[in-house]
Amino acid sequence: MNNSFTIQTVRYPNLGWDIAADLYLPAGFDQTKKYPAIVSTHPIGSCKEQTAGNIYAKGLAEAGFVVLVHDASFQGASGGMPRFIEDPSIRVSDIRFAVDYLQSQPFVDADRIGAIGVCGGGAYTVHAAITDHRIKALVSITGVNYGRLIREGFAQFKPRELAAGIAQMRMAQAQGGPRDAANLLPESVEAAREAGITDIDVLEATEYYKTARGQQPNGATSQLMSFSGAAMGWDAFLHAEVLLTQPLMVVIGDKPGGFGAYRDGWEIYSRAASANKRIVVAEGWSHYDLYDKPEPVAIAMAQVVPFFQDNL
Repeated sequence: MNNSFTIQTVRYPNLGWDIAADLYLPAGFDQTKKYPAIVSTHPIGSCKEQTAGNIYAKGLAEAGFVVLVHDASFQGASGGMPRFIEDPSIRVSDIRFAVDYLQSQPFVDADRIGAIGVCGGGAYTVHAAITDHRIKALVSITGVNYGRLIREGFAQFKPRELAAGIAQMRMAQAQGGPRDAANLLPESVEAAREAGITDIDVLEATEYYKTARGQQPNGATSQLMSFSGAAMGWDAFLHAEVLLTQPLMVVIGDKPGGFGAYRDGWEIYSRAASANKRIVVAEGWSHYDLYDKPEPVAIAMAQVVPFFQDNL
Protein backbone atom coordinates (compact mmCIF):
# COMPACT_ATOMS: atom_id res chain seq x y z
CA MET A 1 0.00 0.00 0.00
CA ASN A 2 1.23 3.51 -0.88
CA ASN A 3 -0.51 6.86 -0.51
CA SER A 4 0.03 7.62 -4.21
CA PHE A 5 -0.82 4.26 -5.78
CA THR A 6 -1.87 0.69 -4.95
CA ILE A 7 -0.94 -2.66 -6.49
CA GLN A 8 -3.28 -5.59 -7.13
CA THR A 9 -1.95 -8.98 -8.22
CA VAL A 10 -4.02 -10.51 -11.02
CA ARG A 11 -3.93 -13.56 -13.29
CA TYR A 12 -5.59 -13.96 -16.69
CA PRO A 13 -5.57 -16.60 -19.44
CA ASN A 14 -3.14 -16.66 -22.34
CA LEU A 15 -2.64 -19.46 -24.89
CA GLY A 16 -3.23 -22.41 -22.57
CA TRP A 17 -1.51 -20.97 -19.48
CA ASP A 18 -2.02 -18.09 -17.10
CA ILE A 19 -0.23 -14.77 -17.05
CA ALA A 20 0.74 -13.25 -13.69
CA ALA A 21 0.56 -9.47 -13.54
CA ASP A 22 0.54 -6.54 -11.16
CA LEU A 23 -2.12 -3.90 -11.66
CA TYR A 24 -0.93 -0.48 -10.51
CA LEU A 25 -3.86 1.75 -9.57
CA PRO A 26 -3.70 5.53 -9.02
CA ALA A 27 -4.39 7.17 -5.67
CA GLY A 28 -8.08 7.53 -4.93
CA PHE A 29 -8.91 4.79 -7.43
CA ASP A 30 -12.67 4.62 -8.04
CA GLN A 31 -13.91 1.46 -9.75
CA THR A 32 -16.97 3.31 -11.07
CA LYS A 33 -14.82 5.66 -13.17
CA LYS A 34 -13.07 5.10 -16.52
CA TYR A 35 -9.29 5.44 -16.61
CA PRO A 36 -6.72 5.51 -19.38
CA ALA A 37 -4.54 2.41 -19.08
CA ILE A 38 -1.02 1.36 -20.07
CA VAL A 39 0.64 -2.04 -20.58
CA SER A 40 4.20 -2.10 -19.24
CA THR A 41 6.58 -4.79 -20.56
CA HIS A 42 9.75 -5.90 -18.82
CA PRO A 43 13.20 -6.48 -20.36
CA ILE A 44 14.64 -9.78 -21.57
CA GLY A 45 15.58 -11.96 -18.58
CA SER A 46 13.68 -9.70 -16.21
CA CYS A 47 10.36 -9.80 -14.36
CA LYS A 48 7.42 -7.57 -13.49
CA GLU A 49 8.91 -6.49 -10.15
CA GLN A 50 11.90 -4.87 -11.85
CA THR A 51 12.17 -1.65 -13.87
CA ALA A 52 8.95 -2.03 -15.89
CA GLY A 53 7.01 -2.30 -12.64
CA ASN A 54 8.72 -0.66 -9.68
CA ILE A 55 9.94 2.32 -11.72
CA TYR A 56 7.81 3.02 -14.80
CA ALA A 57 4.47 1.46 -13.83
CA LYS A 58 4.76 3.09 -10.41
CA GLY A 59 5.51 6.50 -11.90
CA LEU A 60 2.64 6.30 -14.37
CA ALA A 61 0.18 5.15 -11.69
CA GLU A 62 1.23 8.11 -9.58
CA ALA A 63 0.36 10.29 -12.58
CA GLY A 64 -3.18 8.89 -12.71
CA PHE A 65 -2.98 5.93 -15.11
CA VAL A 66 -3.98 2.33 -14.55
CA VAL A 67 -0.90 0.28 -15.45
CA LEU A 68 -0.68 -3.47 -16.04
CA VAL A 69 2.83 -4.99 -15.82
CA HIS A 70 2.99 -8.70 -16.57
CA ASP A 71 5.52 -11.50 -16.36
CA ALA A 72 6.33 -12.92 -19.78
CA SER A 73 5.03 -16.36 -20.68
CA PHE A 74 7.44 -19.10 -19.52
CA GLN A 75 9.07 -16.62 -17.14
CA GLY A 76 8.58 -15.18 -13.66
CA ALA A 77 5.30 -16.15 -12.01
CA SER A 78 3.53 -16.73 -15.34
CA GLY A 79 2.77 -20.19 -16.68
CA GLY A 80 4.15 -22.06 -19.65
CA MET A 81 6.57 -24.95 -20.01
CA PRO A 82 9.44 -25.43 -20.53
CA ARG A 83 10.74 -22.48 -18.54
CA PHE A 84 12.90 -19.58 -19.73
CA ILE A 85 11.72 -19.45 -23.34
CA GLU A 86 12.34 -16.04 -24.95
CA ASP A 87 10.30 -16.13 -28.16
CA PRO A 88 9.57 -12.69 -29.66
CA SER A 89 6.25 -13.72 -31.18
CA ILE A 90 5.05 -15.01 -27.81
CA ARG A 91 6.34 -11.93 -25.99
CA VAL A 92 4.36 -9.76 -28.42
CA SER A 93 1.31 -11.99 -27.95
CA ASP A 94 1.63 -11.41 -24.19
CA ILE A 95 1.16 -7.69 -24.84
CA ARG A 96 -1.96 -8.33 -26.90
CA PHE A 97 -3.45 -10.47 -24.12
CA ALA A 98 -2.62 -7.70 -21.66
CA VAL A 99 -4.64 -5.30 -23.82
CA ASP A 100 -7.46 -7.87 -23.88
CA TYR A 101 -7.43 -7.99 -20.09
CA LEU A 102 -7.49 -4.22 -19.73
CA GLN A 103 -10.33 -3.87 -22.24
CA SER A 104 -12.36 -6.36 -20.19
CA GLN A 105 -12.16 -4.22 -17.05
CA PRO A 106 -15.10 -1.87 -16.40
CA PHE A 107 -12.82 0.83 -14.97
CA VAL A 108 -10.65 1.04 -18.12
CA ASP A 109 -11.52 3.23 -21.09
CA ALA A 110 -11.07 0.65 -23.86
CA ASP A 111 -10.27 3.39 -26.40
CA ARG A 112 -7.47 4.91 -24.28
CA ILE A 113 -4.88 2.16 -23.91
CA GLY A 114 -1.18 2.77 -24.38
CA ALA A 115 1.97 0.71 -23.97
CA ILE A 116 5.48 1.16 -22.63
CA GLY A 117 8.40 -1.24 -22.49
CA VAL A 118 12.00 -1.32 -21.31
CA CYS A 119 14.98 -2.81 -23.20
CA GLY A 120 13.71 -5.84 -25.14
CA GLY A 121 10.25 -4.96 -23.82
CA GLY A 122 10.50 -1.60 -25.57
CA ALA A 123 11.01 -3.21 -28.97
CA TYR A 124 8.34 -5.84 -28.25
CA THR A 125 5.99 -2.93 -27.53
CA VAL A 126 6.87 -1.35 -30.88
CA HIS A 127 6.23 -4.60 -32.73
CA ALA A 128 2.90 -5.12 -30.95
CA ALA A 129 1.74 -1.61 -31.85
CA ILE A 130 2.65 -2.08 -35.52
CA THR A 131 -0.15 -4.62 -35.92
CA ASP A 132 -2.40 -3.95 -32.92
CA HIS A 133 -3.91 -0.51 -33.27
CA ARG A 134 -5.84 -0.87 -30.04
CA ILE A 135 -2.57 0.53 -28.66
CA LYS A 136 -3.17 4.25 -29.10
CA ALA A 137 0.25 5.57 -28.03
CA LEU A 138 3.54 3.91 -27.15
CA VAL A 139 6.86 4.56 -25.47
CA SER A 140 10.09 2.61 -25.87
CA ILE A 141 12.53 3.07 -22.98
CA THR A 142 16.05 2.19 -24.18
CA GLY A 143 14.43 -0.38 -26.48
CA VAL A 144 16.50 -3.19 -28.00
CA ASN A 145 15.56 -5.07 -31.18
CA TYR A 146 16.07 -8.61 -29.92
CA GLY A 147 16.22 -10.13 -33.39
CA ARG A 148 19.16 -7.90 -34.30
CA LEU A 149 20.81 -8.50 -30.94
CA ILE A 150 20.72 -12.27 -31.21
CA ARG A 151 22.03 -12.19 -34.79
CA GLU A 152 24.84 -9.83 -33.83
CA GLY A 153 25.84 -9.66 -30.16
CA PHE A 154 24.63 -13.07 -29.02
CA ALA A 155 26.02 -14.70 -32.17
CA GLN A 156 29.22 -12.65 -32.09
CA PHE A 157 28.28 -11.58 -35.62
CA LYS A 158 28.21 -15.21 -36.80
CA PRO A 159 24.46 -15.85 -37.09
CA ARG A 160 24.76 -18.91 -39.32
CA GLU A 161 27.04 -20.57 -36.78
CA LEU A 162 24.60 -19.77 -33.97
CA ALA A 163 21.69 -21.14 -36.01
CA ALA A 164 23.65 -24.36 -36.55
CA GLY A 165 24.38 -24.56 -32.81
CA ILE A 166 20.72 -24.09 -31.93
CA ALA A 167 19.81 -26.85 -34.39
CA GLN A 168 22.25 -29.21 -32.71
CA MET A 169 20.88 -28.37 -29.23
CA ARG A 170 17.31 -28.86 -30.37
CA MET A 171 18.14 -32.20 -32.02
CA ALA A 172 19.89 -33.46 -28.89
CA GLN A 173 16.94 -32.49 -26.72
CA ALA A 174 14.46 -34.11 -29.10
CA GLN A 175 16.43 -37.32 -28.61
CA GLY A 176 16.18 -37.18 -24.84
CA GLY A 177 18.99 -34.81 -23.87
CA PRO A 178 18.61 -32.27 -21.05
CA ARG A 179 17.21 -28.79 -21.50
CA ASP A 180 19.72 -26.50 -19.88
CA ALA A 181 18.95 -22.80 -19.51
CA ALA A 182 21.97 -20.53 -19.99
CA ASN A 183 22.62 -17.64 -17.65
CA LEU A 184 22.91 -14.56 -19.87
CA LEU A 185 25.21 -12.69 -17.49
CA PRO A 186 28.37 -13.28 -15.45
CA GLU A 187 27.88 -13.99 -11.75
CA SER A 188 29.37 -10.64 -10.72
CA VAL A 189 31.01 -7.53 -12.13
CA GLU A 190 34.31 -8.78 -10.73
CA ALA A 191 33.93 -12.09 -12.57
CA ALA A 192 33.07 -10.22 -15.76
CA ARG A 193 36.18 -8.06 -15.53
CA GLU A 194 38.34 -11.09 -14.77
CA ALA A 195 36.96 -12.70 -17.92
CA GLY A 196 38.09 -9.65 -19.90
CA ILE A 197 34.62 -8.21 -20.48
CA THR A 198 34.69 -4.46 -21.02
CA ASP A 199 31.34 -3.72 -22.67
CA ILE A 200 29.37 -1.18 -20.64
CA ASP A 201 26.04 -2.94 -21.17
CA VAL A 202 27.23 -6.33 -19.93
CA LEU A 203 28.98 -4.82 -16.91
CA GLU A 204 26.06 -2.58 -15.98
CA ALA A 205 23.50 -5.34 -16.57
CA THR A 206 25.45 -7.54 -14.19
CA GLU A 207 25.62 -4.75 -11.62
CA TYR A 208 21.84 -4.27 -11.88
CA TYR A 209 20.63 -7.87 -11.99
CA LYS A 210 23.24 -9.56 -9.77
CA THR A 211 23.20 -7.15 -6.82
CA ALA A 212 20.66 -5.85 -4.35
CA ARG A 213 20.15 -2.83 -6.60
CA GLY A 214 17.86 -4.68 -8.99
CA GLN A 215 17.86 -8.34 -8.00
CA GLN A 216 14.45 -10.00 -7.62
CA PRO A 217 13.56 -13.68 -7.06
CA ASN A 218 11.97 -14.01 -10.52
CA GLY A 219 14.56 -11.94 -12.41
CA ALA A 220 16.34 -15.05 -13.60
CA THR A 221 18.48 -13.61 -16.45
CA SER A 222 18.30 -17.14 -17.90
CA GLN A 223 17.32 -18.37 -21.34
CA LEU A 224 16.70 -21.73 -22.95
CA MET A 225 18.94 -21.13 -25.94
CA SER A 226 17.73 -24.21 -27.82
CA PHE A 227 14.38 -22.42 -28.24
CA SER A 228 15.96 -19.20 -29.52
CA GLY A 229 15.79 -20.09 -33.20
CA ALA A 230 12.48 -18.24 -33.45
CA ALA A 231 14.31 -14.98 -32.78
CA MET A 232 16.95 -15.45 -35.45
CA GLY A 233 14.77 -14.22 -38.30
CA TRP A 234 12.74 -11.69 -36.32
CA ASP A 235 12.78 -7.90 -36.73
CA ALA A 236 11.01 -5.77 -34.14
CA PHE A 237 10.59 -2.94 -36.63
CA LEU A 238 9.24 -4.86 -39.63
CA HIS A 239 6.67 -2.77 -41.58
CA ALA A 240 7.04 0.20 -39.21
CA GLU A 241 7.28 2.49 -42.26
CA VAL A 242 3.74 1.53 -43.24
CA LEU A 243 1.85 0.36 -40.16
CA LEU A 244 3.31 2.17 -37.13
CA THR A 245 1.15 5.27 -37.19
CA GLN A 246 0.37 5.84 -33.51
CA PRO A 247 2.06 8.56 -31.45
CA LEU A 248 5.53 7.27 -30.55
CA MET A 249 8.14 8.31 -28.01
CA VAL A 250 11.61 6.79 -27.93
CA VAL A 251 13.86 7.33 -24.88
CA ILE A 252 17.57 6.46 -25.04
CA GLY A 253 20.78 7.30 -23.26
CA ASP A 254 23.68 8.70 -25.26
CA LYS A 255 26.30 6.30 -23.82
CA PRO A 256 26.03 3.41 -26.29
CA GLY A 257 26.80 -0.18 -25.34
CA GLY A 258 26.89 -3.55 -27.01
CA PHE A 259 23.16 -4.26 -26.67
CA GLY A 260 22.47 -1.50 -29.21
CA ALA A 261 19.64 0.54 -27.69
CA TYR A 262 21.11 3.83 -28.94
CA ARG A 263 21.28 2.54 -32.50
CA ASP A 264 17.86 0.85 -32.33
CA GLY A 265 16.25 3.95 -30.86
CA TRP A 266 17.33 6.15 -33.73
CA GLU A 267 16.37 3.45 -36.23
CA ILE A 268 12.77 3.09 -35.11
CA TYR A 269 12.41 6.85 -34.72
CA SER A 270 13.49 7.17 -38.35
CA ARG A 271 11.46 4.26 -39.70
CA ALA A 272 8.13 4.85 -37.94
CA ALA A 273 5.31 6.25 -40.07
CA SER A 274 3.94 8.08 -37.02
CA ALA A 275 3.21 11.74 -37.70
CA ASN A 276 3.59 12.39 -33.96
CA LYS A 277 6.95 10.96 -32.94
CA ARG A 278 9.74 12.22 -30.78
CA ILE A 279 13.04 10.97 -29.41
CA VAL A 280 14.36 11.86 -25.97
CA VAL A 281 18.11 11.51 -25.45
CA ALA A 282 19.24 11.43 -21.83
CA GLU A 283 22.68 12.99 -22.21
CA GLY A 284 25.45 11.42 -20.17
CA TRP A 285 23.43 8.37 -19.21
CA SER A 286 23.51 4.73 -20.29
CA HIS A 287 21.06 1.92 -21.03
CA TYR A 288 20.98 0.61 -17.45
CA ASP A 289 20.98 4.06 -15.90
CA LEU A 290 17.50 4.41 -17.41
CA TYR A 291 16.35 1.33 -15.50
CA ASP A 292 16.31 2.98 -12.09
CA LYS A 293 18.77 5.83 -11.58
CA PRO A 294 16.73 8.80 -10.29
CA GLU A 295 18.15 11.50 -12.55
CA PRO A 296 17.81 9.79 -15.97
CA VAL A 297 14.46 8.28 -14.96
CA ALA A 298 13.29 11.80 -14.08
CA ILE A 299 14.43 12.99 -17.52
CA ALA A 300 12.39 10.22 -19.11
CA MET A 301 9.27 10.60 -16.97
CA ALA A 302 9.19 14.38 -17.46
CA GLN A 303 8.49 13.59 -21.13
CA VAL A 304 6.63 10.27 -20.87
CA VAL A 305 3.86 11.42 -18.52
CA PRO A 306 2.71 14.44 -20.59
CA PHE A 307 3.09 12.36 -23.76
CA PHE A 308 0.57 9.82 -22.50
CA GLN A 309 -1.64 12.55 -21.02
CA ASP A 310 -1.81 14.24 -24.42
CA ASN A 311 -2.33 11.08 -26.47
CA LEU A 312 -4.58 8.82 -24.37
